[in-house]
Amino acid sequence: MSSSFCRTIYSEIEEVGWEHLVRFSEDLTFLSFRIIDKKGRTHAMEILLDKTYPKFPPSVSADVPYIFDLEWSVNLRLKDVVQQFQQHLEKLQDFWSTLDDIDQSLWVVDPKPSHRATSYRQINIGNDCFVMLSINANDPRSLPECRFMGSDPKVNLLRRTWRRNWKGWIKDKLFLENLSLYWRLNFQDLQMSRRMIRKMNVEFVMRNIFPLMMNLELRVGVELIIPVIMMTAVGLSIAFVLGIGYVPSLQQGSHLMFCLGIVHTVQSRLQSISML
Repeated sequence: MSSSFCRTIYSEIEEVGWEHLVRFSEDLTFLSFRIIDKKGRTHAMEILLDKTYPKFPPSVSADVPYIFDLEWSVNLRLKDVVQQFQQHLEKLQDFWSTLDDIDQSLWVVDPKPSHRATSYRQINIGNDCFVMLSINANDPRSLPECRFMGSDPKVNLLRRTWRRNWKGWIKDKLFLENLSLYWRLNFQDLQMSRRMIRKMNVEFVMRNIFPLMMNLELRVGVELIIPVIMMTAVGLSIAFVLGIGYVPSLQQGSHLMFCLGIVHTVQSRLQSISML
């Protein structure tokens, strides 16, 4: 790139503030700025610049449900792009607040982890029954698109209730108020179920896996040493990995393989539920 192009970009970055610049390419045609909205959420705005900039408008991308239409002229600068992005973030505050309320109050199983651009939530309502909600980013308090999954009679009841009451959705009410009214869901019961499942899984690991690991006998000699790697899942992560050389008896070996299988099952189960 020409020296005049570089001087222009350096000058415009200075106007935005170097403290907001996260990444940039060597030729300065790619810039990434950290932007914090009024609710304290952090966003990364990426800008691609053409070599003819500012004659050709910059291209903007970010982790948002939809990108804004950039208003541009040759007299505008990078600070104007940032300002328009901040205005766009302001329009999405109610959308993200609605999703945050859902994440905190319901048993969300997908997506994990969620992204700011994601506008749906899959909710576990118990008994292997799920509801998929798609939220309108432009009007988050409006009636969402709703899909029910599962064969339990509870799903059929919710589906009938939804079809019967959807016309009564009141946009002036909070999103969760409408859900509670028309589904007759008790959010506290859902949270309690989530806590109980997590507690039961973790307690099983602590009572059955840890004692086994503490009682393993190490042998030194010419016997064939079998390498064993034990992974113990606590929460959503692996607490530790223990690598040992161990020669189990037939009874111990059977017990060991059983418990290793349980560890894998518990870890998979923990990853499938929402953590507090």
